[in-house]
Amino acid sequence: MTTRTVAKLSELAEATPTRVDVDGVPVCLVRMGETVKAVHDTCSHQQWSLADGMVWDNGVECSLHGSTFDLDTGKPSSLPAMKPVPTFAVELDGDDVRLDVAAPTNDAPFPDH
Repeated sequence: MTTRTVAKLSELAEATPTRVDVDGVPVCLVRMGETVKAVHDTCSHQQWSLADGMVWDNGVECSLHGSTFDLDTGKPSSLPAMKPVPTFAVELDGDDVRLDVAAPTNDAPFPDH
């Protein structure tokens, strides 16, 4: 697995979705305390940025139609989305937030974006 730095932990606001582009792949990062979770930034229902949404518990809600995706599994927990989004393992190296978009942690297909 080849990780790369995609953000700084100190620059991520708590429980606020943040979009980063990693090798052409949009990723939604969410800081939860001293951990960061990462999912593909495109809603599997209608190709909308999840970083435009809100964080609820351990999920990020799409602002277009309200589907919420679990930040650990990528699975939708509310309609209208029925397909999961890819999730990515995050490594923290000091203040560096690192991940590898070529190695999703689930088998969800990459949505169009």
